[in-house]
Amino acid sequence: MEDLTAWERVKRARGGERPTSIDYISGIFDRFMELHGDRACRDDGAIVGGIAQIDGIMVTVIGEQKGRTMKQNLKRNFGMPNPEGYRKALRLMKQAEKFGRPIVCFVDTPGAFCGMEAEERGQGEAIARNLYEMSALKVPVLSILIGEGGSGGALALAVANEVWMLENATYSILSPEGFASILWKDGKRADEAAEVMKITAGDLKNLCMVERVFAENIEREESEISLTDEETEAAAQLEEYKSDTEQENTEQERSSVLTRDNMQLLADELRAGILEFLRIYHGKTPTQIVEERYQRFRKF
Repeated sequence: MEDLTAWERVKRARGGERPTSIDYISGIFDRFMELHGDRACRDDGAIVGGIAQIDGIMVTVIGEQKGRTMKQNLKRNFGMPNPEGYRKALRLMKQAEKFGRPIVCFVDTPGAFCGMEAEERGQGEAIARNLYEMSALKVPVLSILIGEGGSGGALALAVANEVWMLENATYSILSPEGFASILWKDGKRADEAAEVMKITAGDLKNLCMVERVFAENIEREESEISLTDEETEAAAQLEEYKSDTEQENTEQERSSVLTRDNMQLLADELRAGILEFLRIYHGKTPTQIVEERYQRFRKF
C-alpha cells in the first residue's frame, strides 16, 4: 500500500470522484435488478439493493449510495440512510435468507442520518434491529468497505462472516472531527485524531478487524495489453512530447487516485474475491454459517 497518513486516507475515502456502490455493482456483477421500498414508509435513496448474478450465482446486493452532483446528493441524502433505508436493507436480507441467496454489502457512509425526523421514525431501533437480525442470518454475508465507514450507520451493514476494505477506505466509531471535538474540544485537530483512532485499512487489518485489504493502485500487466503496430507507434510519438515531470505526475495520478475511470481493475479483483468467498461457503450448513459469524464478533 502507499505510504499515506491516516488523514490523507480519510480525505481519499471522502473523494467526490470515488466510485460508489452502483459503480461497483455495475463493474462486478453480470446482472442486477434493483428493488425498492421498506414496505412501511418509503424508499430511501441512500440505500440501493436488489438481486444480482455473478458467474451464474444469484446473490442479494445492498449498498450505501452517495451522489456526485448536488441534485444526486439530495436524492441520496449524501449517503446517510434514514430508518427506512436500514429497514429496506433488512427486508432484502430476510428475502435472501428465505431463498438461500448469499448477501454482499457495500459500505460507504459518513454515518446514519441524524436529523430529528429520522429519530422520530426510529433510527436507533432500525440500526439495532439490523445488528440483531444480521447476526442470525442463515446465509453467508460479505461486507466491503469502499469509502467511509462511519459509526452505526456502517455497522448496520457490516455484521458479516467476512469484512473487507479497500486500502483507502476508513472504518470508525465517529468522524475524526467529532473525535477531536470530544477529546480535545477542537475539531481542527482531526488529522491527529485520525492517527489516534486507528481507522485505516492497514490498522484494522493488523488488529484483525477485517479479513482482507484490496490495493487501489492496481496496474494491468503489460502482457495483458495488446496494441496494434499503429497504436504502438502513436504511443511512442506521444511519449516524445511529454516531459519527464509530466509523465511522472500522470503516472502518480493514475496509480494513486481511484476514480470511476480506473476502477475496473479493482472491480475485477473484487469479483474474483467474491467468487472465492462464495465457493468457500457453498455447502456449509446454516448452523455453521451463523456460528462462524458469531465467533468472528465474539473475539471483539
